[in-house]
Amino acid sequence: MVESDWGDWLVRDVAEADPDGIALWYLGCNGFVLKAADGTTISVDPYVGLGDPPRTVRMIPVPFDPTDVTRMDAILATHEHTDHVHGPTQAPILAETASTFYGPDASVEVTRSERWTDEWNVDPSQIRSVSVGDTFDVGSVTITVEAATDPDADEPVSYVIQHGDVTIFHGGDSRPSDAFERIGRSYDIDLGILAFGSVGRIPDKQTREPKRTRWYNDENEIVRAANDLRFDRLLPSHWDMWRGLTADPTALSHHIGSFDYPRTLEIARIGDRIDL
Repeated sequence: MVESDWGDWLVRDVAEADPDGIALWYLGCNGFVLKAADGTTISVDPYVGLGDPPRTVRMIPVPFDPTDVTRMDAILATHEHTDHVHGPTQAPILAETASTFYGPDASVEVTRSERWTDEWNVDPSQIRSVSVGDTFDVGSVTITVEAATDPDADEPVSYVIQHGDVTIFHGGDSRPSDAFERIGRSYDIDLGILAFGSVGRIPDKQTREPKRTRWYNDENEIVRAANDLRFDRLLPSHWDMWRGLTADPTALSHHIGSFDYPRTLEIARIGDRIDL
């Protein structure tokens, strides 16, 4: 396991927080921790791995050590890629906290291939498969599984997370989707999270030769998706993570100006807290 560059201060910050509504912390990449007023704590796509250098090179600190996490109620996975389902990050949290992992079948299959139940002593009952249309409660939080469009993933989903009158959308690595207009009409989304990045030359997985690569929304795609989803606030993610695919989210302020949605642009850097 990679040691955290930050010690345990971020874990302590979450543990000691007492939000009035719901607070979330950006973990870098596409990871977030959310904590509700009653203490319910959920993480989406947490990842503290270093990638696969020199193909994927982590550009940000490792913000926490999974073995320091003592309170977690659920981990949500949006799809099966390593930086979204990662045994060394997520399995120790499940083992320590008795929390539950939720993900689509392809994500659950990763937990089997990595032998989470054997290598980290995770109970099989802690791993649950979800499908588009499912709704379930974790403490005071209601989670609905919605559609996503990620051409690089086998089985992507998005999540609508509701607590009281606050609604948060996490799109994973989804690009604009035919489902987004329907989702935008169905919910009043206060804060929406979408992956954003540049197009760069990344070594091919098989040949290791540099290859033009696009994994995330560009400026136009992310605004189209946010507009279809009718976000009040757009929070771009993933732009900080991989060498060659990083981007400047502040540039999006120029792109959203003529659209009805999102109303505002929320920029978070790794470790930042947002209160809703």
